[in-house]
Amino acid sequence: MKYTSTRGEAAARSFDDILLEGLAPDGGLYLPEDYPRIDRAQLEAWRGLDYADLAFAVLRPYLGASDDAALRALLRATYTAQVFGSAEIVRLKPLDARIRLLGVSEGPTLAFKDMALQLLGRLFEQALARSGGVLNIVGATSGDTGSAAEYAMRGRTGIRVFMLSPFGRMSAFQTAQMYSLDDPNIHNLAVQDVFDTCQDMVKAVSADLDFKRRHAIGTINSINWARVAAQVVYYVAGYLRAVERIGDPLDVTVPSGNFGNILAAHVARRMGLPLRRLVLATNENNVLDEFFRTGVYRPRVAVETRQTSSPSMDISKASNFERYVFDMLGGDAARTRALFVDALQREGRFDLSADPAFARMRDEIVSGSSDHACRLQTIGDVWQRNRVLIDPHTADGVAVARAHAAPDVPMLVVETAQPAKFAETIAEATGQQPPRPEAMRDLESRAQHFVVLPPDVDALKAYIAAHC
Repeated sequence: MKYTSTRGEAAARSFDDILLEGLAPDGGLYLPEDYPRIDRAQLEAWRGLDYADLAFAVLRPYLGASDDAALRALLRATYTAQVFGSAEIVRLKPLDARIRLLGVSEGPTLAFKDMALQLLGRLFEQALARSGGVLNIVGATSGDTGSAAEYAMRGRTGIRVFMLSPFGRMSAFQTAQMYSLDDPNIHNLAVQDVFDTCQDMVKAVSADLDFKRRHAIGTINSINWARVAAQVVYYVAGYLRAVERIGDPLDVTVPSGNFGNILAAHVARRMGLPLRRLVLATNENNVLDEFFRTGVYRPRVAVETRQTSSPSMDISKASNFERYVFDMLGGDAARTRALFVDALQREGRFDLSADPAFARMRDEIVSGSSDHACRLQTIGDVWQRNRVLIDPHTADGVAVARAHAAPDVPMLVVETAQPAKFAETIAEATGQQPPRPEAMRDLESRAQHFVVLPPDVDALKAYIAAHC
């Protein structure tokens, strides 16, 4: 399988070529030239597989690995009960007759990001062992990607992590989970601005091709295609466990910030998974909800990005949205580039409301948003009715799912994180502190290790160069 850039100016490349790279040289994002197809017979055959074997079946066409036995062994080493809390790896949690949670946040950092990043850590290390090279990962986090990446990469041979986070804008648990790490290959960089600025800085480093090659720069955000591909697996697993008969429809609600998680659901749907409708849930930073209601995409500037109680979605520029638009425009790279480079730079927005592609988008994705009051009410209601604690991002998903749930189609809501990561909001909603794993009880009291950086790309490059 070959991969091409959404902006059309980069040569087609293999999975091994793009695994360590992140952004394409033309500034676009890689997508496969074609999606492998899943039919009903395959889904029936997959129904009895454990998670590691299902991951092999779904990912094998994307990875292009020549040694199937080695890939199977790597997946079995990744998806274990010891790491993810149960042999199921992914669990369904019923809330009512229509809505269930897709439990994908049982990994070591209590967030869905572990599902992909635990695998990427092993894939990176394997690739570097083959090449004898090193990799300096530069990433940005709004809260959960950072810790999931760092826990997956800490101590790995040939890998350093430079993780940018918005200073003072994560929960106390999220902050401590990252900054308490003191592994020599982990560098936490607290940027004095919002997440979108952190993400722009990462992209600027990746766009400097000379610097990128000289310092072996790679990415861990969902701009890395391997992360999206790994997340496709749990949508297939969720479908197989949620429906009575293969071929039955299923709706999925996804709390969305950078559009990577719902993009994986879209990819699963393109592959042939019978997902009827995808429901996108945002918080007060509702750029994506605005687009799916109006057809106008208008990213906000930093001062317009609100700090909310679901901080991992405090994002106003969704990187993976470019991949989705490219797909829905039929793979038209020139048009995608005109929208995401020319129109956004010139006007700060683009409008697809009159384009036939927007009608296709609305057939696949509907959307809604939540705010702090709704979030608290949803957390409290789910606790009172079901005795289930949910985190603020999952609460945004449940609130929007309730507005879009159909009486005759089951709905899965992707559980974004464990409530322990957002104790202040949970206590405000329910009057009680959420439980946390014993190993994390003293997390906030541990020494923290981080460097404060201004929102300046040159300062970031200087730090990376000095610590490679």
